[in-house]
Amino acid sequence: MAWRIGVDIGGTFTDVALVDDASGHIGVAKVPTTPSDLTEGVLCALDMAMRRYQVAAAEVELLSHATTVVTNAILEETGARAALITTRGFRDVLELRRSARADLYDLFQDAPATLIPRRRRFEITERIGADGAVVTPLAENEIDGLVAALKAAGIDAVAISLLFSFLNPEHERKLGARLRAALPGVPVYMSCEVLPEIKEFERTSTTAVCAYVGPVLASYLARLQAATREKAMTAWKRTSGRSSDRARRRRSRARASPISPMAVMAI
Repeated sequence: MAWRIGVDIGGTFTDVALVDDASGHIGVAKVPTTPSDLTEGVLCALDMAMRRYQVAAAEVELLSHATTVVTNAILEETGARAALITTRGFRDVLELRRSARADLYDLFQDAPATLIPRRRRFEITERIGADGAVVTPLAENEIDGLVAALKAAGIDAVAISLLFSFLNPEHERKLGARLRAALPGVPVYMSCEVLPEIKEFERTSTTAVCAYVGPVLASYLARLQAATREKAMTAWKRTSGRSSDRARRRRSRARASPISPMAVMAI
């Protein structure tokens, strides 16, 4: 007998749905959400559901999980202490944004707060042109100074968004590799991996969000995975079933970006 289990954390309740693949039988369970540590609510809900329907841990084929941990971190401004590195002259892309406003004719409305303040936004000399060609080589001699500044700032994560890196990621990947080597344990998110698409604000802001919420989500999932393993539940999966080029691309994007549509998905 094989069971598939889905867990969804809500603001008030944490819900579990179970499906027996053999018989098609569906079961549900509901417990109060535990805001102080969402893991507790998830484990309590799983325990209740598995006891109620007499499901052994070894019978769980797929454990899928939906959570608002990322959304909550953004809304409550409880994300990581993140830094952003841009092409020289583009430090303020996050604040320049687009011209769209909530109230088109209110010239005095306050703009939304940026997740990464200006004091933690850094620049490096380099330039990729609109055709993908190198206009200004990456100033590798500036990287050691960047590393020192990042360490002094006590950052938890780094976002990199260099101009036109979606056309030519050479500079971004080289910088990212140097930072990962110099800052072990600090996640580095590159826009060429997170959102390799045109439009500087959208690409930069998405990468900045990844750096802001990535450590929060990683910590939560690590605690949850450790707890489920203690219960002998080893069925956590990103994918199951057939594989394809499209599936592999989705998995790669999911690993690079913590704000992918689903943290755990079946293809």
